[in-house]
Amino acid sequence: MNPNSVLRFIGILIIFLGASMCLPLGVALLDGDESSHALAWSMAITECIGILMFLSTKKYRVVHLSHRDGVAIVTFGWLAAGFFGAMPFIISGAIPDFSSACFESVSGFTTTGATVLQDIEGVSAGILLWRSLTQWIGGMGIIVLSIAILPFLGVGGMQLYKAEIPSPVVDKLKPRISDTSKTLWKFYIILTALQIIFLAVGGMSISDSINHAFCTMPTGGFSPKNISIGYYNNGYFDAVIIIFMIIAGINFSLHYRFISDGPGVYWKNPECRVFLSTIAVLTALVTFNIYGTVYESLLSSFRYAAFQVSSIITTTGFASADFELWPSLSHTILLVAMFLGGMAGSTGGGLKTMRVMLLVKHAYQEIFRVVHPHAVTTIKLNGRAVPQETLSSIWGFFTLYLMLFVASSIFMIMLGLDMVSGFSSVAACIFNVGPGLGAVGPMDNYMGVPVIGKWILIFCMLIGRLEIYTVLVLLTPEFWRK
Repeated sequence: MNPNSVLRFIGILIIFLGASMCLPLGVALLDGDESSHALAWSMAITECIGILMFLSTKKYRVVHLSHRDGVAIVTFGWLAAGFFGAMPFIISGAIPDFSSACFESVSGFTTTGATVLQDIEGVSAGILLWRSLTQWIGGMGIIVLSIAILPFLGVGGMQLYKAEIPSPVVDKLKPRISDTSKTLWKFYIILTALQIIFLAVGGMSISDSINHAFCTMPTGGFSPKNISIGYYNNGYFDAVIIIFMIIAGINFSLHYRFISDGPGVYWKNPECRVFLSTIAVLTALVTFNIYGTVYESLLSSFRYAAFQVSSIITTTGFASADFELWPSLSHTILLVAMFLGGMAGSTGGGLKTMRVMLLVKHAYQEIFRVVHPHAVTTIKLNGRAVPQETLSSIWGFFTLYLMLFVASSIFMIMLGLDMVSGFSSVAACIFNVGPGLGAVGPMDNYMGVPVIGKWILIFCMLIGRLEIYTVLVLLTPEFWRK
């Protein structure tokens, strides 16, 4: 690993992070709130440190980025983003506690949406916009953005891209990775703008439309309202957000191919078919479970079920109702949706639909071999054979996920959380969903979690966002050996 390359890139990321504070600073100045001072100081400190890191490594020419460099840049870059992103919360006094401010910041950049704020509506407009902006930046990835806007470095960005998006298959839309990143970001910006327009046309204020769009496309789930989308009790807003949550949960390369191949491209893709079919089936199950027990109307039952299933399976985490009051079957279905997650190549978290499909196919193949021990079989996805290395990687990924989930849950319960809150808080953070059940339910927050518990959950959010391997590899002695 080349420490100078790592420091140079992280310095660039910090510079970009400081520059991104201009938008909430401008809003704070227009609004006349006191957070403008906090945002100005945060931006100045962040920019100074970023520029210092960049200039101190300027004489070291970056010729090639190894895989180790990419992993280190991504992991330490996200840690740096979480630290510097917490400064506006601390300096403004919105979240004066360091651990809680880091929790909120990391929750934003990892698009988890778990919050420690107890009175969100009492927070200034500038800080709320910064809170939403952390999710919007984190959604497509700070690292991917840096590759797109900084080609002048003359360094191939594939190692960064692989570390940032460690899906089973890295899908390059363009020959050059910088062009791929630019294409992804163009779609991301266009879709965000469209959602702002649709929400504003329906009567939502411009500021709320921007905040919610900034947190929908990254499947983040931060809302400027204490009770999330339930504040509006508006079917039109629910429908718009459902559509854009599902769009965000679909592989962005399919949105790109939609332009040339038309809408049929979605249904032709097996992963997308499974993803959309899963949403439909789970929505139907929850609808009939809450119909008559929670809601009198079948239409209302469908509306709330569709919203909550879409929100959880895409790991967005918005809430249009207090689903803690729903029957146990609905809780179980939402927990399953939490594990499944969105498609590979989307901004969603969770295991990802592609991994679940391959796990099921591999399990069936092993059963088939018991019946036909001499048969030669291959696992295919979208007409192509899946390499054994990919299957081994997925099983290792799944095993690590379960081990970390169980270990972290036990630690949370040891810290004093009840079993439901302990398990669901870890699930909500490691799968980047946000709201859980019990003490961390959709109408509650994470402020009551002990300090050590917050740092455990911060770790869970990071390994969930960077999909385990990128973070855990730094903890192995082999990584640091020459």
